[in-house]
Amino acid sequence: MRVVTYNVRGFRDGRERVAAVVRGLRPDVLLLQESGSRRDLRRFADEVGMRAARDPWSPFRRRVKNAVLLADPWRFMSVELVRFRGAPRWYPRGALIARATTGVDVVRTVSTHFGLGGAERAAQAASLVDLAAAPDGGAVIVGGDLNATPDMRPIRRISSALRDAWTDVGHGPGPTFPAVAPAARIDYIFVGGRVEVLHARVAADSASSASDHLPLAADLRVNGL
Repeated sequence: MRVVTYNVRGFRDGRERVAAVVRGLRPDVLLLQESGSRRDLRRFADEVGMRAARDPWSPFRRRVKNAVLLADPWRFMSVELVRFRGAPRWYPRGALIARATTGVDVVRTVSTHFGLGGAERAAQAASLVDLAAAPDGGAVIVGGDLNATPDMRPIRRISSALRDAWTDVGHGPGPTFPAVAPAARIDYIFVGGRVEVLHARVAADSASSASDHLPLAADLRVNGL
């Protein structure tokens, strides 16, 4: 299966540009951050031929705009949004957790976006490790914009519990930000449980004008399939 994580900056650079990039990557699972309005996300899902899960309706709180999209034959089993504590009120952060299945295999997928402060990110990393754990030891896939480079404490914390797909099989430093002149690796795919990473790449071709981040794609083998 192919998993892509992508901060699309609310589609501000053009939903059609993001859709073209995603169609070219052909993901089975797409983990979005800054996923824009509910209407734009709905239209985007139609344009790329995927089903979307996003944050539930919450009229009294600002949205945490993470999303998970699935292509056939994957289907949603459950969706849950967990808001990270301690995030600024006007910039809430969290993790969207979706259990997905083909009818045989089940995968726990997580789309997340960390804050900008060091202490905030450290706390969010600790929360993410707890949230990502599958109680039955099954397959786990986490993707997101973590606003931290691999040498920083939050990434080291996550890497102690989950495997960094880029570290497993990627080549070079793998920068994802900023898209026009990539200098920092701050977007990640982590896996746990019965998941093997076969290939990982930063999709730089034709993506630099679609968002301020580049998408990261990983080909995975889940439960031996």
